Amino acid sequence: MPTSLSTVGYLLLLLLISYDGGFIGAADAEHDLRATDLHNHRHRHRRHRSHRRGEEFEYSAISCRAYSASLDEFGAVGDGVTSNTAAFRDAVSQLSRFADYGGSLLFVPAGRWLTGSFNLTSHFTLFLHRDAVILASQEESDYEVIEPLPSYGRGRDTDGGRFISLLFGSNLTDVVITGENGTIDGQGEPWWGKFKRGELKYTRPYLIEIMHSDGIQISNLTFLNSPSWHIHPVYSRNIFIQGLTILAPVTVPNTDGINPDSCTNTRIEDCYIVSGDDCIAVKSGWDQYGINYGMPTKQLLIRRLTCISPDSAVIALGSEMSGGIEDVRAEDIVAINSESGIRIKTAIGRGGYVKDVYVRGMTMQTMKYVFWMTGSYGSHPDEHYDPKALPVIQNINYQDMVAENVTMPAQLAGISGDQFTGICISNVTITLSKKPKKVLWNCTDVSGYTSGVTPQPCQLLPEKQPGTIVPCNFPEDPIPIDEVKLQRCYSRRRNM
Repeated sequence: MPTSLSTVGYLLLLLLISYDGGFIGAADAEHDLRATDLHNHRHRHRRHRSHRRGEEFEYSAISCRAYSASLDEFGAVGDGVTSNTAAFRDAVSQLSRFADYGGSLLFVPAGRWLTGSFNLTSHFTLFLHRDAVILASQEESDYEVIEPLPSYGRGRDTDGGRFISLLFGSNLTDVVITGENGTIDGQGEPWWGKFKRGELKYTRPYLIEIMHSDGIQISNLTFLNSPSWHIHPVYSRNIFIQGLTILAPVTVPNTDGINPDSCTNTRIEDCYIVSGDDCIAVKSGWDQYGINYGMPTKQLLIRRLTCISPDSAVIALGSEMSGGIEDVRAEDIVAINSESGIRIKTAIGRGGYVKDVYVRGMTMQTMKYVFWMTGSYGSHPDEHYDPKALPVIQNINYQDMVAENVTMPAQLAGISGDQFTGICISNVTITLSKKPKKVLWNCTDVSGYTSGVTPQPCQLLPEKQPGTIVPCNFPEDPIPIDEVKLQRCYSRRRNM
């Protein structure tokens, strides 16, 4: 017997060989899950069904899987009414035992699969068929109440705990949530009403929250109507988010699209987001709790994003930035009918920093502001924040931008005695709306320079070398996550 495998693992491999005629590498193909106990488990739910060999399908992922199973083999019913919480939990639990033997994939077939919260596992892929819809339960009882995040000190909606997210994971490695543009629908309307009426005792659930984890991929899916934030990686690293459509009513606040929070080495690309709040909000903790936790968000790459957010920002940095935000790079961004392009928001008591921000290649249509910075975004978790904890905002670079139908080019307000410094704005053309603000550039407690910007900026951001466009100083070295290449993976779709 090989010494590198446990007795159980060795027997599982023997069973797989006996069923599939040989073991093929996970990067080349995937195998059906055939261990005896799982085979018996699935057989209980297969009675009176006919089967045909399923077609193989291909997808791209950070890791391929050796084993696969389908959700309906665990008793799930995709009628949009039957609760499948137990089936999802059972499927993940059963598949988790293969984490050390090539990992596993759970296929969600066509159907409408109602479920409460369930946990993910390591070396695991959740794959949604193009006609699969995961429907989030609207019952509070389907969501465990968990502790507040330590970098926040309380829930975002209320004091105390928070409802666990629909898909949740902690201390995981190598997790993939992907598909053929299947849908995860948060069915958030009852939650929005309860929040507005002040009827909730705990903070609303998100659609996805993965924390303290390494190696996360979320791709090729549609997310709808989260009760609150849609996607929230926190205290994690090496995160790849690609090809998402995220849709929520533009009149509903707090439905942020993607919120990387105290994360390192994150890549977000090719996403389309319509939201009642920030399309992307970069965070790192709230006041003294974030300062004490001390985990920044850094090495963040955002590109090829399209955003519609009439009452919020395309990309927001803060306001919960007390652990620090640094090395943020955004390029090829399209903003339509949004309140602001890039917004930096902070306050006295936040501490922390936002520095080394680089944004270029942005096209904007129908905007209230192009640039917005504020040092008076004043909400606090409690009265124990330190009024001497002042944020540092420095080395902020915006370049190669075009904006049309703009009410006000810039609202830039630092903090008295705590200037926002090192601002560079270069090669930016802004066309005003029919009824623009009288003051086009409102600048206080900021410093830096501009070059080739119209209309003429404020005196605190003077023209550098008039007649010549001087570029901002952008980094040339890549962020490590940008060098990650996805693998081509295969699995078998069963036709039930």
